[in-house]
Amino acid sequence: MRRTILIMVAVATLAATGWAARAATNDPTLATVAPAAPATGSQALATRLARARLATGRYATNLHAAKADGYQIITRMIPDMGWHYLNPTIQGFDVTKPHILVYERHGRSWQLGALEWVFTQTPASPPLPGATYGSFPAACHYTDGTFVAARVQELCPTRSPETGARFTFWHPDLVTLHVWVWYHNPDGLYNGTNPLVRPFNRT
Repeated sequence: MRRTILIMVAVATLAATGWAARAATNDPTLATVAPAAPATGSQALATRLARARLATGRYATNLHAAKADGYQIITRMIPDMGWHYLNPTIQGFDVTKPHILVYERHGRSWQLGALEWVFTQTPASPPLPGATYGSFPAACHYTDGTFVAARVQELCPTRSPETGARFTFWHPDLVTLHVWVWYHNPDGLYNGTNPLVRPFNRT
């Protein structure tokens, strides 16, 4: 069945191409019609953002689903940003697999706001059209989302100085790519902070 459909599509395409060629020969106005323009940068970006939304849709209001798929808390609410959940098994850049999900919390409800990818150095070429970057200094992270800055792992306390939670991991200085796919940001798609999530700073 699938093969039949593909053959029919191919035949229809060839027939349409042949018709267009004959029409152009008979009608001088059609002969000057330019071929379709290639996708612009904004079109390419829109396509990739759509893929990112489709891939992360199951997490949009379901933090439990994100945790079940391996995302774990690495920060509590960072003002004008959100709560960060990292999946440590994801490597490299894949628009459908963000390293970090950034959530906004209101009471017991969670809303996905941004997707984030992290790099140890600025990518040689932008992974998304027009991408701009932020940064996160080297830090020690703990099981409850608290963290402290530390230039090397040997300086990490085994327990969070703030809460006593157990140490989980350390990372060096990072380059960050925030993409506000799930929450509009008037300051820009790639801006690290978002004034519209400010009300969630207190929840």
